[in-house]
Amino acid sequence: MLQPIRTKYRKHHRGRGQFKGKATRGATLAFGTYGLKSQEAGEITSRQLEAARRALTHEAARGGKIWCRIFPQKPITRKSPEVPMGSGKGAVEFYAAVVKPGTMLFEMDGLPEATAKEAFRLASHKLPVMTKFVVSIHKHAL
Repeated sequence: MLQPIRTKYRKHHRGRGQFKGKATRGATLAFGTYGLKSQEAGEITSRQLEAARRALTHEAARGGKIWCRIFPQKPITRKSPEVPMGSGKGAVEFYAAVVKPGTMLFEMDGLPEATAKEAFRLASHKLPVMTKFVVSIHKHAL
């Protein structure tokens, strides 16, 4: 699973208001012909990202190329169950990627459109945000 090798700070603030607005960066196709774009804001954990990636690669079946455009770099902490309030912040439990509406999650190239669409459909079932299938406008020029 993906996680940062080292971070400047071990624990982050929760980040109220980080889901406001639409994505401006990472919102267009940059590498592939087909893409999976988020429709709503949320946090995608490294486990969910890995499950979606595996679904994509399994459906692609050794054909085409896949790019993952997001990285889980935000540490999410949890206090163990039945611990009283106080005595500091909990330990880092997992890492998550913050996603805004319009963020490109995955890209794919080198496959027929029907295969790519089916692969992205299967991958989208593993993700906690609504997504949509995107095709490059320069598809036929490639």
